Amino acid sequence: MAKTQPEPIRDQKSDHLLTPENCAVVLIDYQPEQYRTVTSSTREEIDLNVIAVCKLARAYDIPVIVSTVGVDMGVNTGTAEAILAELPGVKEIDRSGVNAWEDEEFRNAVKATGRRKIVIAGLWTEVCLTFPTLDMLAEGFEVYPVADAVGGISPVSHDRAFDRMIQAGAHPVTAISFGSELMRNWARESSDRFRKVLQWYFPKRFALMKEGRI
Repeated sequence: MAKTQPEPIRDQKSDHLLTPENCAVVLIDYQPEQYRTVTSSTREEIDLNVIAVCKLARAYDIPVIVSTVGVDMGVNTGTAEAILAELPGVKEIDRSGVNAWEDEEFRNAVKATGRRKIVIAGLWTEVCLTFPTLDMLAEGFEVYPVADAVGGISPVSHDRAFDRMIQAGAHPVTAISFGSELMRNWARESSDRFRKVLQWYFPKRFALMKEGRI
């Protein structure tokens, strides 16, 4: 028998996997000053994947929280324009500290989503991603760091940070695995949302690979 129909959709809020209705996306410190010191990955690869996460969040109506550090203090500039362009209407939450979870406005924004599964990405891996991940895990959130959308000051820093987060209970994903988990079934009408992201993603990725930029 030909299989052309989707399987029944599981409860979108209680599903143990990520769904458009049970998760929120958090992006931390995608600022020029942070990018300049990342060496575990190229900026092009990080941008490719974090922008893919943004496109997916927008396509599936997932809440997004964006935070920066040191902008109000005049030390740093804001989030990269290419990222903000994918997130119309999303306001940046600035902080003075490296651990976003210690900032009350940020904590309140995460809690206000009502979502307990947090898909998170940030620069650097070992600081601005790891610290809030550990704190959210301690408070009972399920946290999903996006491994290919982040970077550290060295490969060692990046890798050991993931070791630490995994040991604490984090569940790493990648940009495209995140999209696949949201979409879940090619026969669903909503699968076209994921297809459109893939139709942007792979030509961009292959072009960057051909240029030797990833």
